[in-house]
Amino acid sequence: MNRRPASNAKSWVFVAVLCGSVFVPQRAVRAQAWGLPEMSKETKACVDCHKLENTPIYQQWGDSKHFRANVGCYECHMAKEGEPDAFQHEGQWIATIVSPKDCTRCHAKEGAEFAGSHHSKGARILGSLDNVLAEIVEGNQGLVTPSFQKGLSAAAVNGCWQCHGTEVKVLPGGKLDPATWPNTGIGRINPDGSEGSCSACHSRHSFSAYQARHPDNCGKCHMGPDHPQMEIYYESKHGIAFRAFKDELNMHSPKWVVGEDYHRAPTCATCHMSATPPRPATKDRAAVAGMAVTHDVGMRISWNNRPAISVRPEVSDKKMGLAGAEINWETRRSSMKNVCLNCHERQWVDNFYVQYDGLIDLYHKKFAEPGTELYNLAKPLLKPAEFSNKLEWTWYEIWHHEGRRARHGASMMGPDYTHWHGTYEVAKHFYSKMVPELEELIHKGKASEAADKKAAAEALAKKLDEVLNSPNHRWYLNKMDPAAQEERKKRQEEFLQRYGK
Repeated sequence: MNRRPASNAKSWVFVAVLCGSVFVPQRAVRAQAWGLPEMSKETKACVDCHKLENTPIYQQWGDSKHFRANVGCYECHMAKEGEPDAFQHEGQWIATIVSPKDCTRCHAKEGAEFAGSHHSKGARILGSLDNVLAEIVEGNQGLVTPSFQKGLSAAAVNGCWQCHGTEVKVLPGGKLDPATWPNTGIGRINPDGSEGSCSACHSRHSFSAYQARHPDNCGKCHMGPDHPQMEIYYESKHGIAFRAFKDELNMHSPKWVVGEDYHRAPTCATCHMSATPPRPATKDRAAVAGMAVTHDVGMRISWNNRPAISVRPEVSDKKMGLAGAEINWETRRSSMKNVCLNCHERQWVDNFYVQYDGLIDLYHKKFAEPGTELYNLAKPLLKPAEFSNKLEWTWYEIWHHEGRRARHGASMMGPDYTHWHGTYEVAKHFYSKMVPELEELIHKGKASEAADKKAAAEALAKKLDEVLNSPNHRWYLNKMDPAAQEERKKRQEEFLQRYGK
């Protein structure tokens, strides 16, 4: 523990009861099973002032489980001299930021799971292609702060960093640089070295379980043109059921086990995080063990749809150095099916995954794999500055926006996002933008006097010809297989006979 009161026996009892780190008499445990037996004198001092200075915060805390357990301002904000963001306030060393390391003093299991998740690594976007857009293409260096004397982009600060997190910079006296605070980005890099922000989901100071379980809680980040999970959810049958029955979902329940505490609809938390009950064996199936709550939201997904070409989650976990590298996608899919089977029968669940995998395969084979090859071959023919070429914008939006929408739409059963906002847009821009732009680059490259440009243009032309003459794309050249054309004609005639009267 790196943060603890210098001398407060009650706080040590609090830590001991919750973390089991020291012996506590059995009688004391029975008398006070969770939290402190009474509010600490340090927290009482905080409350005396802050209930007047920050009344809404005081009221939020007063409605929380922390309040009922006598866990207050000091127990969360306490620091010790020498910590990077510690400062003296009214005779006590405290820190503004309550980091995951602080929360883990009591919530050890949750903290460890979160630390091993992709959520906690969200700030690694800071050096990615996405941040090139926010810092250079969209932004400038006009925002100057004490920690950024050369300036930085307000687009990155107010956009990317607020979801993904930033590296919090500490100024003299424990103050925090205004470019990096306030920030509740899910992967925030804290002064104590921990990654993440528990308050990204558990909004302070009420830390409401109801709010954390509500789909809108995820919508701060999981929405928009490139990852519209919230919009997809609300389009899906799951989201429709949630809106109809949200008052019957018992979301205040401490336990909140699907099938026991609620059954009308799932939320994001149900599928990706929450507990499931054990199910006994029947003549048609073996017994299924229940699952505990997890704070690693990747443990039930079987595709990572973030890259241009989807990868299995253990692949991306290995790349990020996460322990999840040892947990294969089959195991994770089995866990998600465990959730699904609380409301759906086995055939329904298995067939859904056939449909989902089919969409991933279509996107990969028809667009992502050939598109990636074509884009890479075109790079020698492009101007050197990133995003100074039409092709870069076109390809980026095909995979980063439209391709993700198609894949996420299929994963969550949102047909409009799968098709009209997804595969339709992918196809439209592949054929109407990307192919013509490639042809223009080929034409200019072949006319160039530079031998390397000519060679690059020839290689690109060869690959483009190969792609367009493949079964997936030959329709574009009016070379559709005669048998396939005849089948299409037959189906159109059947349609007219059925509906054309």
